[in-house]
Amino acid sequence: MARIILSRRAALAAGAASLFTPALARAGTQDIPMADQPAIVAPQMRANISSFREIDWRDHFDRLDRVTLIADTVSKALHYWAVDGVDYRLYPTSVPKSPELTRTGYTEIVRKKIGPSWTPTASMIAADPSLHAMPPGPDNPLGTHAMYLSWPAYIIHGTHDTRKIGRKSSSGCIGLFNEQIEELYGLCPIGTQVKLI
Repeated sequence: MARIILSRRAALAAGAASLFTPALARAGTQDIPMADQPAIVAPQMRANISSFREIDWRDHFDRLDRVTLIADTVSKALHYWAVDGVDYRLYPTSVPKSPELTRTGYTEIVRKKIGPSWTPTASMIAADPSLHAMPPGPDNPLGTHAMYLSWPAYIIHGTHDTRKIGRKSSSGCIGLFNEQIEELYGLCPIGTQVKLI
C-alpha cells in the first residue's frame, strides 16, 4: 500500500468536487427559473477532505538534527521528516480512543521490533478480561513492526485490522497500516525524536 501524500491543490480540488452533487446544487433554487439561478462557487477550504492539517517541524522542535516524527492525534496522521528536511512523508493513523488514554508531549524511539508480541496492560484487562498476551502473527494487535517510545506502553506500530486507521481506536498507541509501518520502521533509527500533539 502506497503512503498517502497529498498536495494542497489536489486536496482542495477533491474536497470541492465532493461538496456539490447535482441534487445539492439545485437545493433551494428549484422555484427560480434556470436563467436567473446564481452560479454556485465552491468556498475556499484550508483543510483537505481527510482532515490532515499542515504541520511544520519548526513549530515543535528547535533543530532537525535527527529523524523527526509528529503524531497528530486530532487529524489522525503521522508526519515524518528526514534529517535533511527534504524527505517528508505523511501517514494516516489510528489514535487513542479517549483523552484519558492520550499522552502528548516529547518522547523518542528507544526500541524497535519486527514481529512484536503483545501483552495487554492491567487497565486493558480490567476493561476486557478476555484479553491475553499474544505472540507475533496475524491476530497480534501490534501488526508486523513496532517502535517503542520512552513512555512505558506507548508504541508506534502496525495493525492487521485496517478498519482502525483514521479512527480513535487504540488504548494509547499510534497505529499504521502494516505496509506503512514497515516503510517507516526502516526510516526511523533508535533515537528518532517524536512529539504527540
